[in-house]
Amino acid sequence: MFTGTGVRRTLLQEATVDSRNGCEDILSWLKEENTDRLEILWKKADATRRQYVGDEVHLRGLVEISNTCVHQCAYCGLRAGNTALERYRMTADEVMECVREAQRLGYGTVVLQGGEDRQLSTRWVESLVRRIRNETILTVTLSLGERSESELRSWRRAGADRYFLRFETSDAQLFDRIHPSLPGRRSDRPAILCVLKDLGYEIGSGVMVGIPGQTYESLAGDILLFRRLDLDMIGVGPFLPHPATPLGSAGWISGIPASEQVPNSEIMVCKVLALSRVYCPEANIPSTTALATLNKSKGFELGLERGANVIMPNLTPLRYRRMYEIYPDKACYSQTLSSPEAIHERIRSMGRIIGKGPGGRRRRHGENCSPKVSIR
Repeated sequence: MFTGTGVRRTLLQEATVDSRNGCEDILSWLKEENTDRLEILWKKADATRRQYVGDEVHLRGLVEISNTCVHQCAYCGLRAGNTALERYRMTADEVMECVREAQRLGYGTVVLQGGEDRQLSTRWVESLVRRIRNETILTVTLSLGERSESELRSWRRAGADRYFLRFETSDAQLFDRIHPSLPGRRSDRPAILCVLKDLGYEIGSGVMVGIPGQTYESLAGDILLFRRLDLDMIGVGPFLPHPATPLGSAGWISGIPASEQVPNSEIMVCKVLALSRVYCPEANIPSTTALATLNKSKGFELGLERGANVIMPNLTPLRYRRMYEIYPDKACYSQTLSSPEAIHERIRSMGRIIGKGPGGRRRRHGENCSPKVSIR
């Protein structure tokens, strides 16, 4: 298991060096409130998206295979201490039913997501990945928490193509505060992401916007760390409080002045999404369920208009879906929102097209994939 903080410290130091050139510009946009000025940012993000990843919107079938987790993260409804939550763990056959549905719907990728559940053993996941690769043509993305290098290597050899692990915040002190360490183990998610890249995975990560205690400076650092890690996938969503967590209680003290606190608003999420596209132009960026939860009528569209090129329809069986409650009132609880017909219609109404195939990162060889950024 990964127990040090050396890689995270090195990456953050490098991001700090980068910030002398980029942080001021990012900070300016994060604090911008003029709607005419923000329209410049939206247009820049959309133009960058069109130039680097095109008009295709790729659909990834999301299957939430377990809501059991060993961690006590201060913001997450799946935290081990939430005794009110009914726990579940899907069988391999149940997962395969969802995987076949993803293929029937024409999706190119299936995403297997869960809490850090130690009953999802190395061998069980390896067997499931091999089964998916043998019985379907789908690309496999895993998002199963902080795992050892040997586990990650086994799953890669079995055929897993991508791994998604949020670092949540580049602020080391804030991370430690909202992610209590397990006994004898200290998280270093950037280190795990580097190992994943070395193993040949496409790597994805992301952050929450508006975590109590998150400053504008640390959020700017998050965007610079996206770029430093050269992420293939980037997930951006708002902090949504869950009442059964410390961060969802009235007693949590942020520890920073109110003027420095980043809001968990729709507009701030859109700013971070747009800046992520501009600074990481090749990345696949989903319009997240969390954004759609903030704005149920137009959240997906807002994301797609401001840099996103991926949507992840939830294929988890309804009997389990309500139990995967990272935050309350998730938009995917609605069958209408998750129906293929509704999603396709919403994409086409924007003049976008449904992506074909696995939709991996398209590297623009011979060009600077991290161009100097200028937003005017």
